[in-house]
Amino acid sequence: MNRKYEGMIVLNTQGTESSIDDLVSTVSKELEEEGAKLDEIKQLGRKKFAYNARKLDGGHYVNYVFEAEADVVEKIQARLKLNNSVHLQHFQRLS
Repeated sequence: MNRKYEGMIVLNTQGTESSIDDLVSTVSKELEEEGAKLDEIKQLGRKKFAYNARKLDGGHYVNYVFEAEADVVEKIQARLKLNNSVHLQHFQRLS
C-alpha cells in the first residue's frame, strides 16, 4: 500500500559546479529510481545553520512530497547517504 511521505533534504552546494536545479533534479531522479512517485518539490532556499556542521555554514533546503511503499523510504535513505551533495535528510509519513 502506497503512503504519502515528506522528505526534507539539505543540499551541500559548497564546492559544486552544478547548479542548484541540477542537484534538485538529481535527488528527484534517485527518489524515483527507488520507487517513489513525486507529487511536489518545494525549494525553500539557502539557510544558515545555527553552528558550523561538518565545515558547512549553511545549505539549500528542498522539500519533497511523494508516495511510496513503506520499505522504499529505507532504500532512499541508504542511497542518499552515498550522495555527497546531500548534507542532511529527514523523512516523515503524512497522515
